[in-house]
Amino acid sequence: MMPLTMMKSGETATVCRITGKDEVRRHLAELGFVVNSSVTVINEIGGNLIVQIRNSRVALDRSMANRIMV
Repeated sequence: MMPLTMMKSGETATVCRITGKDEVRRHLAELGFVVNSSVTVINEIGGNLIVQIRNSRVALDRSMANRIMV
């Protein structure tokens, strides 16, 4: 298990765990980041990520992406 920020562009993984406070986990769940969902890194710019999850592209800053364990 590793944080989402460790993935390279083009890699796909399965979300294993989401860390952080309840409100942060709830926000990420609303964006589609739930356990056992598939996530693909589209691009990485300065530590910030653009990922594809559930047919949507989402931009995440480094601190938010570090809370998603794959």
